[in-house]
Amino acid sequence: MVEVTLEHKPVLLEEATDLLAIRPGGTYVDCTVGLGGHTERIFEEMRGKGRLIALDRDSESLQSTSENLRYRSKAVSFHHENFKNLPLVLPNLGIECIDGCLVDLGVSRYQLTHPDRGFTFTEEGPLDMRMDRDQQTTAEILVNRLKEHELADIFRRYGEEPQARKIARAIVEQRRSRHIKTTTELADIVRTVKASRRSSRLHPATLVFQALRIEVNQELQDLDRFLSTSIQFLRPGGRLVVISFHSLEDRIVKRTFQLETGKCICFRPGDLCECPRKQNVKILTGKPIRPSEEEVSLSPSARSAKLRAVERMEITENA
Repeated sequence: MVEVTLEHKPVLLEEATDLLAIRPGGTYVDCTVGLGGHTERIFEEMRGKGRLIALDRDSESLQSTSENLRYRSKAVSFHHENFKNLPLVLPNLGIECIDGCLVDLGVSRYQLTHPDRGFTFTEEGPLDMRMDRDQQTTAEILVNRLKEHELADIFRRYGEEPQARKIARAIVEQRRSRHIKTTTELADIVRTVKASRRSSRLHPATLVFQALRIEVNQELQDLDRFLSTSIQFLRPGGRLVVISFHSLEDRIVKRTFQLETGKCICFRPGDLCECPRKQNVKILTGKPIRPSEEEVSLSPSARSAKLRAVERMEITENA
């Protein structure tokens, strides 16, 4: 076997795998392989028995992980797929039900440490930000083609950036004279706009880059679609564990889980409520699980992580 050294410990590793309640012989899915930290632990807990489906929309991360992980087993299969396509992947593999599913919504260390991927503003690279390089839309296209109000809306909606309008205006002004091509060019524009603001522990461009990344990869739309369809594949007692990294993601997860417990989430009068009010799951995490102080001290990027989990209820036929 080939020994692998991971670049970092995956966020909430112990908590996530404990909540999955992995048992030998079960069928499990890691929807966001990344560097394979969670994948490897799930496989270890399976003790060589069962089936593990590993997905990632980033073909480079997927290939690197599949080649370097120390296990080689027919029980594990790797697939270059967006996790939103899980309802298509499983039937194609002849799988009707699964015992557990994990989704880690963070950007992988591989993506952040390679400037050519365009996710980081600390080093110069192309304005890319695509998790799947097979798709056409890049951050460069959005920054140079969208109208001012469209850019402002993205920065405000997905980055909750208070200077969204001013930054969008500065970008439009800049691109009149020069096409904006690199991460550092964009970061400099944002830094100039926010120069008069009081200092923060966040880099001035953090929220803008987050917003563009979410828009480029359609992250929130994909999450919403995935959550609304994946629970149906859990067998009774099967568990879904989701690790999110900002409030917009966590809000979608929380809302969907509440809906799947049979609760009303629209808060309309009874005769106007369109919520299914059917209990499909029970929530395993009353409040989201957060990383410990020790984990955050070792990995500051973990500080915003929140973990929520549900368990599929027994399926009963209506009388």
